This record gives sequence, structure tokens and C-alpha cells, in this order.
Amino acid sequence: ILVGREGGIKTALAHHTHTPPNISVLHAESEVSMHVSATDGARMKDSSISVGVRLVKDGKADAFVSPGNTGAVMATSLLNLGRIEGVLRPAITTPFPNVHGTKTIVLDAGANADCKPHHLAQFGVMGSVYASVILNIKSPKVGLLSIGEERSKGNDLILNAQELLKHAKINYVGNVEGKDILLGTVDVVVTDGFTGNILLKFAESIKPYLFQSIHRQVQSNLFSRVGVALLTPFLTRMKKRFDYAEEGGAPLLGVNGIVIICHGSSGAKAICNAVLVAHELASKGLIVRIHDVPKLGAIAGEA
Repeated sequence: ILVGREGGIKTALAHHTHTPPNISVLHAESEVSMHVSATDGARMKDSSISVGVRLVKDGKADAFVSPGNTGAVMATSLLNLGRIEGVLRPAITTPFPNVHGTKTIVLDAGANADCKPHHLAQFGVMGSVYASVILNIKSPKVGLLSIGEERSKGNDLILNAQELLKHAKINYVGNVEGKDILLGTVDVVVTDGFTGNILLKFAESIKPYLFQSIHRQVQSNLFSRVGVALLTPFLTRMKKRFDYAEEGGAPLLGVNGIVIICHGSSGAKAICNAVLVAHELASKGLIVRIHDVPKLGAIAGEA
């Protein structure tokens, strides 16, 4: 279901001769610009974000995918779908590539700049469920991001979150460092949204940094050009692994419905992959599986 200004969508569809018959268009009068605050965006009841989220609420859609205003998507989802019972705060969940050729799941990647220990504990539980669904791992290893592997390392938030995670019914292995994300030491890395978003933005800079550096070397040295020519297949694979479009979007875990948040500059490939992620999570019953976690609030020390 394509949600937005009907005229513009139908004009775009008219340029495609093989439009699938199961595509429909639902008109939305307005759109939330990137400069609108999350609160103001949630108040826009006729926006494409609000109309799309209500489709999920009303059971007319199994998931909502949007490259729109992230804050507005989160606020609108919370307002309309609510939280899964026991969940205190939702978390943006992002897969990072690792040296094993699999993924390391990191959450929160930006939904909550300020967190308390019980929020991190819940992120660990939800991240474990998500990793078991998306990575097909029976008992994902969960680590808490800190400044050292030792239990004594970290600020008050980390030290207190450790105690809660130790008693959660997940495969919690202790503290991990930033290097462990790309090394794939664990399957799930838990952190606050402030730190997680910095990690995400740094990761997005790796690909342009590598390829701009290679380009400069190629321009300055004939032997470098020969070397790059030989390494082209490898470099192509590396470029693909650090391309956010390959993942499509990041699920907003904790809201009572499947919501996928995409990069604001997403192209066709990213949107396609985001839809595929949404389909996989819906077909594998992610929301039900998080619902089935016994006493999620108690796991986080809230009961």
C-alpha cells in the first residue's frame, strides 16, 4: 500500500508498465518535513506517516516502512500503536557487518539519548529475540557496550545495567568494546541511543573514507592503479557490506507493530530491502515473540 499524495504516486506508477496488481494507493493530504519536531509531526493526523501507521493499528497492513522524519515516525508509532506490554521505551535496531560475514545487532541506535539501566536491560532482551528471528540463532550472545571488558569498567549506567542483564533470561556474556562490533564477538550489542547513533553515523563514514582514500592513491601512482584493478572484486564486496541500502532500514523494537525506519536519502534499493525486512519480521511473528517474553517489565527490574 503506497501512502501519500495520490496524484503524484499514480503519475509515478504510470511510468512503469509492469506494476504488480497487488499494489494500491491510499491518499494522504500532507507530509512531515524533516525540519518538523517529533511532537508536531505526530499531531499531523493527515500526514503520510500518520495514515500509514494507522493502517498497521487497524490491521489493514502488517508493517509500516518509512524513510521520513525519524522522530515523527517514532512519536506517531508510539501514539497510535503503543508499546508492547512491559516495554518502557522502544529502540532502533541496526545490523552492523562483522568479520564472520554475518551481522552484529546494535540497539539502541538513536531512539533514546538518555537511558536508565532498566532500559538497557530491556534492549538486551528485545535484541536477543530479534537476533534469534533475523539471524536464526537459538541463543544469541548479548554484550553491553562499555570502555573495557572488565566488569569494573564503565559509568553508573553500565555498572547498574550489568546487574539487570545478568539476571535476564538471555545469553548475556558481559561487557564488550567498540571493536567487538565489527569483530563479531557477540551477536547483540546493547547501548544507549546517544552512543548508538554516534556509532551508526561513524559506520556510515567508513565506506566513503575508504574509497576516497583509494581514489587519491590511484591518481598518484601507476602501481596503485594496477593493485586496485586486481583488488576490484574484493573492494566491490567491501563497498556492498558497508552500504546502508543493503540493509534497507532499522526496526523500531518495542512498539506494538512492525515499523521500519529508513535512511532519509534511501533510494529504490534501500526501500526494496526495507520492505523485505518488514515482510520477514511479519511472517516470523516478531511482535508475538516479544509479547511471549515472560514478565518483560520484571526482567528490567520494574516489578
